[in-house]
Amino acid sequence: MFSYKTLKKGLFLFHPETAHNLAETALRLLPKCRLLNNYLVNRNFIMDPKLNQEIYGIKFPNPVGLAAGFDKNATMIKSMMALGFGFTEIGTMTPRPQDGNPKPRMFRYPKLNSVQNAMGFNNKGSSQVLMNLKKVYPFSIPIGANIGKNKTTSEEFALQDYKILIRKFESFSDYLVINISSPNTPNLRDLQNEKFITELFSMAKELTTKPIFLKIAPDMETNAAVELCKTAVKAGASGIIATNTTIDYSLVPNAQDFGGLSGACLKEKSYEMFKAIAKELYGKTVLISVGGISDADEAYKRLKAGASLIQAYTGMIFEGPSMVKNINEGVLELMKKDGFNNISEVIGSDLKF
Repeated sequence: MFSYKTLKKGLFLFHPETAHNLAETALRLLPKCRLLNNYLVNRNFIMDPKLNQEIYGIKFPNPVGLAAGFDKNATMIKSMMALGFGFTEIGTMTPRPQDGNPKPRMFRYPKLNSVQNAMGFNNKGSSQVLMNLKKVYPFSIPIGANIGKNKTTSEEFALQDYKILIRKFESFSDYLVINISSPNTPNLRDLQNEKFITELFSMAKELTTKPIFLKIAPDMETNAAVELCKTAVKAGASGIIATNTTIDYSLVPNAQDFGGLSGACLKEKSYEMFKAIAKELYGKTVLISVGGISDADEAYKRLKAGASLIQAYTGMIFEGPSMVKNINEGVLELMKKDGFNNISEVIGSDLKF
């Protein structure tokens, strides 16, 4: 009898990046096997009107999306419903192709259900990703495009990189995400300042009417992060995604001294940052929470704290393809227990009393 527990033992014999490549191959092939794909969609994709939302005119069938970093080149979109996701986010894409950082650059910490990566925006470049995207867009679930500058682009010309990417992807995605919070591109996080954020979103709103979000790091001082988010919203950001990976290596014993940590080790740090941002911005903009979410209890906690949507990635490595189904079914059970009839009643409920 198939179980992910058995499959995981086999996958974990491979280097993490090799295992990721094997998973990508399987998910690229899955839609060609219609019987299996349809079986998995029916099994994992929860269709319940209580979970439906419309945000900025975009219909989200459930609140759980795939975080950026898994589908860097828009090759697995057709398999996302088979994994249960209500939306997906591709990237991070850069204007020009880049190989990313030297290998090894991905590490597992199975006892902590955590991963460390220093990938460095490895992707095939905006032109190739756009070609892949055009084959599937529009899709049955919303697609977000996560964009970042090339490693070789100086801070002086960073704005130009984002301009190129917004122009390329705004017609072939449902929303865009500005990534200036990855720890794996040198000096990228230096762009998390009010001057650049104001220039960036002022420019972005002139280029597109699509929603455009800022993804923020969990390692800033909390008050500074909140002020930066307020600046972004004032300048035209449609919302905030909190948070990216962390460089707080104290969270994992014997962690590498480079790259970003994700998964369960990030859960509390990400939640505390999100809670601080939501306290200030809930009701004023759309908030998306990501970081250490792998079960219904944590997802529900983030929704009640003010998240309209949540995202996951690392948890799936340890929990398997039923994770999103289990989250959505668990959220429905918790809603029933608390007397909520629709997910809109859950969102921000901790802030309403």
